Amino acid sequence: MSLHTQPSYVDVAIVGAGLSGIGAAHRIRTEHPEREVAILESRERMGGTWDLFRYPGVRSDSDMYTLGYAFRPWTGEKTLADGESILQYIHDTAAETGVDQLIQYSSRVVRADFDTVRSLWDLTIEDTATGQQRAMTAAFLYSCAGYYDYDQPHDPEFAGAADFTGQVVHPQFWPEDLDHGNKKVVVIGSGATAVTLVPSLLEGERPAAHVTMLQRTPTWISSVPTIDKNAARLKAVLPDGLADKAIRAKNIGFMMTTYQFCQRFPGTASKLLAGNVAKFVGEQQAADHFTPPYDPWDQRLCAVPGGDLFKAITSGGAEVVTDHIDRFVPEGILLASGEVLEADVIVTATGLKLLAFGGIEPHVDGERVDLSEQYVWNGAMMTGVPNFAVCIGYTNASWTLRADLTHRLVVKVLGWMDRRGHTAVAPAAEGDLEAQPLLDLAAGYVQRSIDSFPKQGHRRPWQVVQNYLLDSLLTLRTDLDATLAPVPAAQPAVTSAA
Repeated sequence: MSLHTQPSYVDVAIVGAGLSGIGAAHRIRTEHPEREVAILESRERMGGTWDLFRYPGVRSDSDMYTLGYAFRPWTGEKTLADGESILQYIHDTAAETGVDQLIQYSSRVVRADFDTVRSLWDLTIEDTATGQQRAMTAAFLYSCAGYYDYDQPHDPEFAGAADFTGQVVHPQFWPEDLDHGNKKVVVIGSGATAVTLVPSLLEGERPAAHVTMLQRTPTWISSVPTIDKNAARLKAVLPDGLADKAIRAKNIGFMMTTYQFCQRFPGTASKLLAGNVAKFVGEQQAADHFTPPYDPWDQRLCAVPGGDLFKAITSGGAEVVTDHIDRFVPEGILLASGEVLEADVIVTATGLKLLAFGGIEPHVDGERVDLSEQYVWNGAMMTGVPNFAVCIGYTNASWTLRADLTHRLVVKVLGWMDRRGHTAVAPAAEGDLEAQPLLDLAAGYVQRSIDSFPKQGHRRPWQVVQNYLLDSLLTLRTDLDATLAPVPAAQPAVTSAA
């Protein structure tokens, strides 16, 4: 959208043109075609995560039949798709639905202040290319920017980093001209990014000479099929629309069953996961490097298609080392054990940093809202902030499943406001809520920053239930009259005459 066509007022301003923002815009425009909608994207391209991350092998860690949109089913063959395919899917969806015409690029929201007298958001938007600022007003603000800091990763300081004579890179900012061909590469980390990078660096025209995954603590990892054969069978015998629904339902059921099984029978789940790994790398390696000290799904489970990570290890091209880093040295990394890992390239796959609502700090009538004191209602709206919603996906299932529920809830709230004649609403928390972290994961990236986020309660509709089947039954049936309240306009201060 060009500068001269950018509206100064919209009914709904959506922050972020990634997977969530595109889906949100489609849902709102479909149910409320009369509303003016704008998508504010701080970067110059759509796609969000799938445009930003360009490291070798970047792919989804959820199956695409549930990570894809329900209104435009995924038709690719791969269960875990590569980043380029996902990005193309987002572009195609935006173009087919006309949502691409709503995007305002290079538009970062640097201030958002809700005026209760006018029932409007006053947004200050900065052009990230020129630094110029402009104003926009919106009746409703919907943050679909996720909860990661895409400008600054978690990048711990390593002693002796300046002494290392090779190259240090972070996956979040992968250099296009990086040549790892025939070089020794050490990948620090054991999460989804690390397990993706290790086998990928051994592929292509110029594979690495050797790749080491250096981890402080193992992660639960499971091999999954590259292609969902059951999905192919369903497509062969059912009409397209029915097959898509059946595949989606099948995968949702499998995810929920697996998660619940791990939660209720962690000992048995641990044995099954370790046994799966042992089939590839042997019992000793499975015990030494792939058996974490925590229960499955206390942190997110990593999936590797076709066991590619394990095959890279058994081929001799890669290895896993479990140890602590003492310091960087000129030739590589000195470990606490005294061993030196030689490296030409060190990849710090040390994770992301959390950042609430894409960095937006909501204000109401000029006063900054302390997010840590607020509660999230139905995983979507927040106390103390009128006409504001956030998109937060599941931690134990595909992000899009929860995101689409939130989109549909926002649509319902907008329609309810119209029928009731409300211009500003916010959820009102009951006094007996027990505060709980919004993201219930033991992962380090969560624990480092979760205190700056709003809280959830101990019961619905204030609890973010990690169960799509239950959520899909209850979220959209929430009694809005009982849990949302009109927001009164601020009263001007009264001054007495001298």
